[in-house]
Amino acid sequence: MSSMVRSALLWSFLKFYVHIEFKGMEITINHQKKFFEELPSSLEALMQLTIPEVPRGIAVALNNQVVPRDQWASKSLRENDTILIITATQGG
Repeated sequence: MSSMVRSALLWSFLKFYVHIEFKGMEITINHQKKFFEELPSSLEALMQLTIPEVPRGIAVALNNQVVPRDQWASKSLRENDTILIITATQGG
């Protein structure tokens, strides 16, 4: 059994165990499941945890709906929400 398969199995077991034991919440951020014992109170609080110094040029969608930056503080999060964070980059 490859180490990648072992890691995936271990992660699945731990995620199940932690979810049962602590009854936390899970959300998806950029297609990756994240577990929180206590979900951040708002989208703004989540962004501060995820990106401590949130730069300009970031777009955030909550459950496939773009949320303007001035509304982050008023958007509550719930278990199984899906968040997509896109950062603008320069290039050519």
